[in-house]
Amino acid sequence: MKNEEVTKFLNGINHPLRNEIERLRDLIVSAESQLTENIKWNGPNYCFRSEDRITMRIQPPKQIQIVFHRGAKKLAQSNGRLISETSGLLVWKENDRAVATFKNLNDIELQETEFKNTISKWIAATKE
Repeated sequence: MKNEEVTKFLNGINHPLRNEIERLRDLIVSAESQLTENIKWNGPNYCFRSEDRITMRIQPPKQIQIVFHRGAKKLAQSNGRLISETSGLLVWKENDRAVATFKNLNDIELQETEFKNTISKWIAATKE
């Protein structure tokens, strides 16, 4: 569910990609009902069981990046990538951290199904 405090924060910054941010917020919370939304790093952040898992990077305001991670603390790396993903949606930074980048609503619409599937797979892989 969207958090009213996050909406108020976004209302206050007048972001040029606000429609894109709102669409991504909708997709994230609809993909996994147990996610809670807050603000981290001056953007929407999503937690599963109080642990950060997905953070939206909205600055600089030229694109929106969705960072998939396992929280603030660096954890031991797995031998392979945390999830399998072959669509090219994710750019892997480490085996447990990847980024999806969207420049406009068309980018989001083209990857919507894969994006929601990636969220579900990410939460399933990071539940522990």
